[in-house]
Amino acid sequence: QVRLVESGGGLVQPGGSLNLTCKVTGLLFALYPMYWYRQTPGTQRELIATALSDVPMYRPREYSDSTRGRFIISRDDFKREVYLEMYSLEPTDTGVYYCNANGTYWGQGTQVTVSS
Repeated sequence: QVRLVESGGGLVQPGGSLNLTCKVTGLLFALYPMYWYRQTPGTQRELIATALSDVPMYRPREYSDSTRGRFIISRDDFKREVYLEMYSLEPTDTGVYYCNANGTYWGQGTQVTVSS
């Protein structure tokens, strides 16, 4: 059974940072592209970061316009985990953050709230 579990969300002040982790079980993690999505109330899930491979020099990371330069996606194929480092957070970054494997499997999401 494939399972994705996100953690690390919470409340942070504007300008702060958070690190999210997604732990994956039940699939050959290294073979799958991994994604982070974000969903705010009343909107569709937005793809914000992509990590196709554990070797960034061969498969560069990709980011949405709203996160490029502030967020960093990484993955550890040995641990079967994908990470999202978030810096210079803004209130518009508030939402539920989901990790996704291969465009198929989803985690339950973790809430991030950026507010003073």
